[in-house]
Parts: sequence; C-alpha cells; structure tokens
Amino acid sequence: MSKILVTGGAGFIGSAVVRHIINHTSDSVVVVDKLTYAGNLDSLNDVSASKHYAFEQVDICDRASLDRVFAQHQPDLVMHLAAESHVDRSIDGPAAFIETNIVGTYSLLEAARHYWLSLSADAKQAFRFHHISTDEVYGDLHGTHDLFTETTPYAPSSPYSASKASSDHLVRAWQRTYGLPTIVTNCSNNYGPYHFPEKLIPLVILNALEGKPLPVYGNGAQVRDWLFVEDHARALYQVVTEGVIGETYNIGGHNERKNIDVVRTICQLLEELAPVKPAGLAKYEDLITFVTDRPGHDMRYAIDANKIERELGWKPLETFESGIRKTVAWYLANEVWWQRVQDGTYARERIGLES
Repeated sequence: MSKILVTGGAGFIGSAVVRHIINHTSDSVVVVDKLTYAGNLDSLNDVSASKHYAFEQVDICDRASLDRVFAQHQPDLVMHLAAESHVDRSIDGPAAFIETNIVGTYSLLEAARHYWLSLSADAKQAFRFHHISTDEVYGDLHGTHDLFTETTPYAPSSPYSASKASSDHLVRAWQRTYGLPTIVTNCSNNYGPYHFPEKLIPLVILNALEGKPLPVYGNGAQVRDWLFVEDHARALYQVVTEGVIGETYNIGGHNERKNIDVVRTICQLLEELAPVKPAGLAKYEDLITFVTDRPGHDMRYAIDANKIERELGWKPLETFESGIRKTVAWYLANEVWWQRVQDGTYARERIGLES
C-alpha cells in the first residue's frame, strides 16, 4: 500500500487517476489542487468519502504550503498533473501557463527533492516523481504515417506546449543533476467523462443538445490521436508503480481521427441517443460551423505507444467507437454535473471553500 500525492487531482485527467486509484487499488491518495476554473470537486464526489482520500487546496507555486503537505502526508509517490492546458487560453494569456507549468513544476520538484532527501534509505529507494505531459511538445507531424516516439525532438508550437516542454526538461534535469527518481509520460488527446466543456468533444456534445453552433477550426482536417481518459488513468498508475526511473513513456489511443470526423461521429451518436432535438433543428450536423483557424495550429499528432505496451504490458481497452459512445452517453446521463459547470455553481462553491 502506497500513499500517492496527485497534483491537479480535481482536473479532468487528475480526477480520473484519483478515481482509478481509490476504486481499483489499495493505495491512498492526497489530492493537491489550487481549484482554478478547471478544478472541480464534483468530479471527485464518488470517492471523496473514502478513508483513502485526502484533499489539500494548494497552489503548486506556493513552496511553503508544498513543504507542509509533504511533511504532513509523507507520500511514497508523486503524480504531477497540475497544469494550465488549454491552447486557446495560452494564446490569449500566456503568463498563467508560464507561472503554473514552469514555475509551479520547479517549486514542486524542489519540494519533492528536499522531502526525498529526508527519507530513510528504503523509502528513498521506493520514491518516484511521475511527471505527466503531452504529445504537443513534439510539434506536429507532416507525413501521414509518421509517429511521435520517445526520442522525437521537441518542437512546441503554442505557449501551452512550450511551457509543457519546459517543464519536461526541468524534470529530466532534476533527475540527472540531483538524482531525483523521475519518470515522464507524454499522452495524446484525452476524452471521456468529466471533461471540462471548453474542450472539443464536450463542447460539441453540449452545444448540439442546446442547438448552438458546433465550431470547427479551419476545414477540420487536423488529425489527433484520441485516448479514453480511463485508459490513460490505468497507464499512469502502471507507470508510477512499474516504470523505470529516468525513462519516458508515450501513451496513445491508436485512434487517429480528423476533427471534422470526430464532430460528425458525435452528431450521429446524438441522432441515436438523443433523437428529440431543439426546436427547428432537422439534423445535429446542420449545426457544424467552420471558423477561422487558430494561429500556429498543428495539423497532425500521432503517438507510437509500442514502448509502454512492450515494456509494461499496457494497451488501451477502448476503441474510439466504444469510448466516444460511452462519453456521449455519460454527458446525457450527467446533466447535473455539466450544468453546474455551465451556470458557475461549482465555481461559486469553490470561492466559498477558499474563504
């Protein structure tokens, strides 16, 4: 039994990791989350009553609070998911991405290093710092068959991906310079339950249900490799418990799709699962609206996930078809969750928690 400190544990991927650990292992979790707009404690309701769960509202840039959390909870493992992650937001306001993703990762590394140095020999040997990153650090692929591998050179395109690339470099430097036992993973686009509605898939689902336009950048030909978030959570737990110190593992879903095809698939599923449409709407696809492409938009991401399958035995359980059906069905069945996000109720409660 281990105690795992999960930063960003109230976010989309972080909450999936926390739910996986509580529901499928005997380990305990300490969630560290600042509760920015994307942090939602509703996503942890199913596990928050567990005796294996603890929560700390802490900003990873706050070194003194991090030192207290490490001293109080004595974690065996760290899974670092806290990050600003929305590309459009990074273009409009990059400062928050520099602060959280770079300065915050530095603060967490230093807090973890000083805690690690204080441990007994056995505890020090078992400790791991797992940094969760993105395939966007690699830039984009111009061919139709090329894949990102763990040795692909970094070529980030947006302030977001540049800040994540910086944090990756810091983690590897702390391992090489100080010996901190770190592991890095880079994942493809996640989707699934509890996804914040500003991202493509939940945005399309909820806009369609409300009869609003379904915005598609450019001509929608951008290609992404889609990874079901619960598959990703399984992979991350396997990496932090079985991965090799100093290694990088790419995690992908083996599901490349053009953005326009993702949107059309969602529309087709809604025709089946939510046939009663907003007044005056004949087909959900009629809502598709092509908008001006974002600056520097990468055209194709695709991950080679052979290493994690070969060395750790992980592979995704969901195809895109099965995962997207589960995702659409979840949003249809969990209106309370997403309405609390859309009307700001979850955020007002967060402000109350802060006071």
